[in-house]
Amino acid sequence: MKKQNVNKTYTARPQDITPQWFVVDAADAVLGRLASKVAAILCGKNKPTYTPHIDTGDYVIIINAEKVHVTGQKATKKTYISHSGFPGGYRERSFKEVRAKHPERIIEKAVKGMLPKTSLSRHMILKLKVYAGCEHPHSAQQPTAISL
Repeated sequence: MKKQNVNKTYTARPQDITPQWFVVDAADAVLGRLASKVAAILCGKNKPTYTPHIDTGDYVIIINAEKVHVTGQKATKKTYISHSGFPGGYRERSFKEVRAKHPERIIEKAVKGMLPKTSLSRHMILKLKVYAGCEHPHSAQQPTAISL
């Protein structure tokens, strides 16, 4: 009698994946905790069909990005550094400056830093939509509201 292997490892295929849309309200949320949970959703780690080499994640819409807060003294001491690649192209901006001009970039940068550093993460970060206010243009996708 031949022994049958019942336990087989499931591997997701790209045609088997149907991404969902979620809306997250960032008002009064702590930046790091919000970013880590959103990164897990973008990777697909909240699903039983998670496969490391395939993008199994969902789309995430974050609203009220201007109302996210940080703990401790990060509001005064945190800086965002960028370089244009040209001589003298070093830029350093404080948390307050970035929040005043582009509050979406705070969450985008935090989530991007928590994604894996592979070519797959470039596809994952495209599924993140961040808006400063409470309005978003993705109502046609019928996103599900979740609280993190």
